[in-house]
Amino acid sequence: MAVIPIDHEYIKRLRPPANRRGLVGWLKENLFNGVFNSILTIVVLGFLIKFLPPFLKWAVIDASWFGTSAACKSGDGACWAVVAKNLRFVIFGFYPHDLHWRPFTAMMMLFVLLFFSNNRKYWGKALAYGWVGGLIAMGILMKGGILGLTAVDSMKWGGLPLTLLLSVFGLTAAYPLGVILALGRTSHMPMIRYLSITYIEMIRGVPLISLLFMSSIIFPLFLPEGVTINTILRAQMAIILFTAAYVAEVVRGGLQGMSSGQYEAADSLGLNYVQTMRLIILPQALKIVIPPTVSVLVSAFKDTSLVVIIALYDFLLTSKTVIQNPEWMGFSTEMYLFVALMYFLGCFSMSNFSRKLERELDTDQR
Repeated sequence: MAVIPIDHEYIKRLRPPANRRGLVGWLKENLFNGVFNSILTIVVLGFLIKFLPPFLKWAVIDASWFGTSAACKSGDGACWAVVAKNLRFVIFGFYPHDLHWRPFTAMMMLFVLLFFSNNRKYWGKALAYGWVGGLIAMGILMKGGILGLTAVDSMKWGGLPLTLLLSVFGLTAAYPLGVILALGRTSHMPMIRYLSITYIEMIRGVPLISLLFMSSIIFPLFLPEGVTINTILRAQMAIILFTAAYVAEVVRGGLQGMSSGQYEAADSLGLNYVQTMRLIILPQALKIVIPPTVSVLVSAFKDTSLVVIIALYDFLLTSKTVIQNPEWMGFSTEMYLFVALMYFLGCFSMSNFSRKLERELDTDQR
């Protein structure tokens, strides 16, 4: 065996490795790791230096957080008092003032259910029963008329509870319906396949606004005399049917991405169609289409604001009503920034949950 001598002088001349730790290392790795990224970083920094200080001066330093509209008009900064003074109307709309505790309690129940649903260790029958019981309790709280609660007409529902109602109920009901439509579109039975294709293409061929108009104006014309269906329920059905068609196309993409070997493996095990789909195909197909599915659901969440065209006072319309008041005219920027922040929180929470779920289900990388 040959013995290789150690060159101690060469080792002494070796330069230490480049600094990849600390602030300098982080800056080199994340902001200046190339010519293009360095130029982009400098441009963004220049933009922030020019526009961020004036914005902070307007939005924070010179802002009026509380007070009257007269005080806001005499100041130079933002008027966040338009939000603080009208917060109850923006949140609850025309719901009776002395009964605001009921929609507030319903919203808190919904947030608690969403909190536990965010963690997979709570997924089980107890959470499913909790959702069923919670939704019934929320409906009773909003509607009233039983258990000694004063009845409130659904046309007085508005603000954030109505937006959450349309969003959560709509997305929850549209997802399983979309999966069923996707399975129908890939079915080997011609009648089911063509019916699914016809439904999906017809719904995707029209905008959501047209469906809302049909549900609000045209659909009641076909009902028997004396039969009426609640406006909110009709809008909810339009949102569910519209979202389900888009979810179906996303899920169909996941089903087409499955290799034939998965079906052959299921056949070799003697599984029937339902067992194959439930145990093998759908879990994998739904996992690989999580990002596009969330994109559809986020888009549907934002589209719920379109119910303003059928005179439903959702969160956006109650905000718009406030800034149309002569007392608070001129402060639309502040109000729309507040609305944008609320919608951002909703969309960001959905995106964050999808990333978390995608990491937990990414068994291929373990």
